[in-house]
Amino acid sequence: MSINGIRFDEGWKQFYGPNLGYMLEVYETYLEDRDSVDEDIQYFFQKWGPPPVEDQEKKDSYVHTTASVPSSKQMYTVANAIKLADSIRRNGHRLANISPVEARKKEDIFAIEKFDLTEEDLKSIPREFLSPDAPEFVGNGLDAINHLRKVYTDTMAFEFKQVHDIDERNWLIKMVESGEYRPHFSPEKKKQLLEQLNKVEAFEHFLHKTFVGQKRFSIEGLDSMVPMLDDIVRESVEDGTEKILIGMAHRGRLNVLAHVLGKPYEMIFSEFHDAPNKDLVPSEGSVGINYGWTGDVKYHLGADREIKENTVNATISLANNPSHLEFVNPVVEGFARAAQDNRKKPGYPVQNKNKAMPILIHGDAAFPGQGVVAETLNLGKLKGYTTGGTVHIIANNMIGFTTVSSDSRSTSYASDLAKGFEIPVIHVNADDPEACLAVIHLAYQYRRKYNKDVVIDLIGYRRFGHNEMDEPLSTQPRLYKRIKQHDTAFMIYGNKLADENLISKETLTLMREEFLKELESQFEKIKSKKREKIDEVMQPPTYVETNLEGMETKVSHDLLKRINKELLQFPESFNVFPKLEKILKRRTGVFEKDGYIDWALAETLALASIVHEGTPIRLTGQDTERGTFSQRHLVLHDHETDEMYSPIHAMESANASFAIYNSPLSEMACVGFEYGYNVHAPETLTIWEAQYGDFSNGAQVIFDQFISGGRAKWGQKSGLVLLLPHGYEGQGPEHSSGRLERFLQLAAENNWHVANLTKSSQYFHILRRQAKLLGKDEVRPLVIMSPKSLLRNVTVASPPTDFAEGKFHPVLLQKGLGNNPDTVERIVLCSGKIAVEIEEVIEKENYPDWIQVVRVEELYPFPAKEISKIKREHTNAKEWVWVQEEPMNMGAWHYVYPYLKEFASEGMEVKYIGRPRRSSTAEGDPKAHKKEQERIIRTAISSENEGRD
Repeated sequence: MSINGIRFDEGWKQFYGPNLGYMLEVYETYLEDRDSVDEDIQYFFQKWGPPPVEDQEKKDSYVHTTASVPSSKQMYTVANAIKLADSIRRNGHRLANISPVEARKKEDIFAIEKFDLTEEDLKSIPREFLSPDAPEFVGNGLDAINHLRKVYTDTMAFEFKQVHDIDERNWLIKMVESGEYRPHFSPEKKKQLLEQLNKVEAFEHFLHKTFVGQKRFSIEGLDSMVPMLDDIVRESVEDGTEKILIGMAHRGRLNVLAHVLGKPYEMIFSEFHDAPNKDLVPSEGSVGINYGWTGDVKYHLGADREIKENTVNATISLANNPSHLEFVNPVVEGFARAAQDNRKKPGYPVQNKNKAMPILIHGDAAFPGQGVVAETLNLGKLKGYTTGGTVHIIANNMIGFTTVSSDSRSTSYASDLAKGFEIPVIHVNADDPEACLAVIHLAYQYRRKYNKDVVIDLIGYRRFGHNEMDEPLSTQPRLYKRIKQHDTAFMIYGNKLADENLISKETLTLMREEFLKELESQFEKIKSKKREKIDEVMQPPTYVETNLEGMETKVSHDLLKRINKELLQFPESFNVFPKLEKILKRRTGVFEKDGYIDWALAETLALASIVHEGTPIRLTGQDTERGTFSQRHLVLHDHETDEMYSPIHAMESANASFAIYNSPLSEMACVGFEYGYNVHAPETLTIWEAQYGDFSNGAQVIFDQFISGGRAKWGQKSGLVLLLPHGYEGQGPEHSSGRLERFLQLAAENNWHVANLTKSSQYFHILRRQAKLLGKDEVRPLVIMSPKSLLRNVTVASPPTDFAEGKFHPVLLQKGLGNNPDTVERIVLCSGKIAVEIEEVIEKENYPDWIQVVRVEELYPFPAKEISKIKREHTNAKEWVWVQEEPMNMGAWHYVYPYLKEFASEGMEVKYIGRPRRSSTAEGDPKAHKKEQERIIRTAISSENEGRD
C-alpha cells in the first residue's frame, strides 16, 4: 500500500479489505520494533493508536488489544482470506457472466482450498476484514467471500486495480460491495424499462420489415444502451448539467436519434422512403436536425434536443459523424470544453466541469484499433483539454464487420486500452437491463465525484451482419446459429417480469402490437410523398458564396501603441529571462519614426486588439506558448521561480479571455478538439498551430471529413484557424511543406480560405478579419501557411501605418517594379517565401522593367478580380509564369493553372517554374536545396530562361 495514499486526518476508518489487512500487519511490526516502520506510519500510529475499540468484539481474535496478539496461524489464515477476497476483486471479471452468447471458463479459480482455507476458517473471521462495506446480512468471513463472488462474477464485472488513487479505488470498491450504486427498481420502474426495450426492438423490426434491404446498422443485441443513455441524461440534468454531448458511430444511431434525441419517427421514415419532409428539416444552423446543402446519409446525421421541464433547461446533442467511427471523439470533447468555459473575463476562461458532460459510444473493434481513441483519452487530465471526465460506453457486439475479436486486438477485452490511463472499467451483460442501468448510474456518480473518465464495456452481440444486407452465417456460422436461437433483451426481461407476476406473458404481445400500430400510423403520413424532383445543383446559400470584401480591420495608431505598452509592463516581482527581456524591450520603439513591426509582434498586436474588442481567443499547439521557433513568448516563465505569466492576461484593455496552451504531441485529437471547441463556441477565435506544417497530415481525417466538408454535409459552421509552418529552407522532407496542395484540392464552395502571406501587416489584418467573421453566416475556416525563416526577415516587417490605416490585400504587387506597365513582358505570380526571396534578388538587379512580380497572398478563393485588373494594366505581357518552391505535383501549381489559362490572352504562354515532380516533398541535402532554390529564382527573373508549360 502506498504511504502517499494515507490520509492522516481520517484515522483507521479509511482502511478496509486488503488495505486494512496490510495496516494490521504493519501495526504488529510497529509494536515489535517502531524504527522498522516508516516515520510517516509511526506518526499515524502515534496519533490514532490501535484499531477502534467499537469494532473490538468482532475482531478480538485478530486485532491487538492490551497484551495479546494474534497467533501466527491466525495471522496466516487472515492473510490468506484477504488474498482470496482481493483475488475475487481483481479477477472476478474472468468468471463473470458478462456475455449473452459466449460462456466463460468454468474453472473455479476462487476455490477456498487453493488459498489453504476451510469454511470454518472463514466463518471465524469478521466480515469487516474482507468486505467492510458489505450489507448487514453478510455476517462473517464466509458470507463475505460468497458476497464478493456474487458481486464480482455476476452479470457485472469490475476492473479497478489500475486506478492508482487510493481514495478513488476505495470509493469504487465501497459502492460495488455495499450495493449503493444499484437503483431501486419499483414495479412501475421495471414496467417502464420493459416498454423502453419494446420500443427499441420494435422500431428496428419495423424498419427491417418496411424498408427491406436498406442499411440501418441495427442496435439489436445492445438494446439496453438506449435506456442507459436515457437514465444518465435524466440524472445529469437533475443535477444541473446544461449540456449532454454524445458522440457515436452508426451502430444503433437511428435508435438513439429516435428514443434519446427525440427525432420524429416520421422524419426517419421519410429518409428511408425518399420523401423528405421539408417542414421537419430546419434551416442551416438551427437547433434540431443538422443538414447542409449536399447532406449526408441518415445514419451520420446528428441532432439536438432541448429539455424544458419545470426549472430544468438543458440540451442533448448527438454530434454529426462520418463513417470514420472514432474520429468524432475529440470533436465532442471540444464541444464539452467549450460549453464548460466562461470566456467573458480576461485571463484564462473559468471552467465549470459539471456544466457539460461528454458521452462517447465506441465500437469494440474501433476502441483498441483506431489510434485517435488513445490520443483522445490522453487529453483527459490535461489542463487545456480536460472536460471533467467522459462516460465511455463500448457498444461491444464482439465483432468488427466480419473480423472476430481474436483477429482485431491483442488484449483480453476491448476496453483494456483504457487501463493504461488509470480509468476504471465496468463490464456488463447487455441482456440484463437492470444491471446496465446500475452501471450507468455508478459511472455517472464516479464522473460527478472525481471528474475523470470511466469506461463501460457493454457486451452484447449483433443480431444481423455489419449492415442488414450482409449474411454473417458465411463468416461466423457457429456464433450466428447461437444468436439466431437467442432471445432478445425484451423477451428475456419480459419473461423475468412475468415470473415475478408483474405482467402476464400476453402483455408482451399486446405491447408490441400497440407500438407497431403507432409506427405504422407515422409511416402512413409520408407513404405517398415520394420526391418528384431531385435537387441536382445543391447550391450553397448566397452568404456562403460571398467573398469577404470591404471588412475594416485597421486599429488606430494610438490604441496599438497603448496595447504594445501594456504588453511590455511586467509585474515588479516577475523575473523575465534576461536575454528574452532584451528582445521584448526592443518592441518599445516600434511606433516611433522609421519603426517596423515584425511577424511575432504583429501577431501579438492582432490577438491583443481582438481581446480588447471583446472576442475571446483560444490558441493551442505543440510549443505554442513560446512558439516552435522561439518567436511568440506569449507565456513567460519567471527566471527564478518558474512562475508563469501571460502579458495579454494582464492588459488593462482586455475584455475577454485569452487561453493559450501547449498541446500534447498529437495532431488528430488536438485538431478535432479545436474544431469541436470552435463549432460549439462560434464567438471564439480558435487557433491551432502545427509544430511544423508537415506534421499536420497526422490530422488528415479531421481536415477531410469535418473541417472542409462539415458545413456542406451537416450545416456545421466553423471559423477555425490553422497555422501550418511552411517553407523550403533546406531542412529536409519533414520540415518544409504544410502540404498546401491538399488544402487547395479540398477547396470549393468557399469552404475555407487558404493564404500564404509575405507581410506582417497582412497577417495582422487577416487574423482580425477572421475574428470579425465569427458568429456570422459568412464565417469559414482559415488555413495559413505560416512562416519559419521569414519570422525574422526584415523584408517581411511592416510599418505601423500599414496596421493603423491598411487592410488585407489578396494580392500584392512587388514594389519598385511595373512603373511602366507597357514595358512588362513577363508577369511572375508566386506566393509565400519564394516571393520574398525573389524580391531580395530583384533589389540587387536594380528592378528590371520587363518583369512584374505578383504575390498571391490569398490562394483560395482565387483572387480573380485582382488578377483581372493586373491583366488589364499590362497589355503587352507575353507570358504568365507561376513560380513556386514546391515540386510541380505539389504546392499551388495544379490549382492555379486553370485560372491562369483562363486569364491568359490568345497567344500568351502560361509557364511553370519550380522543382520537378517529386515523390518526396524536399531534398534532404541542404546544399542540393540551396542550388535548386537558386536555380528557381534565377530562372524566374532571367529573360534567357524558360519555364515548363
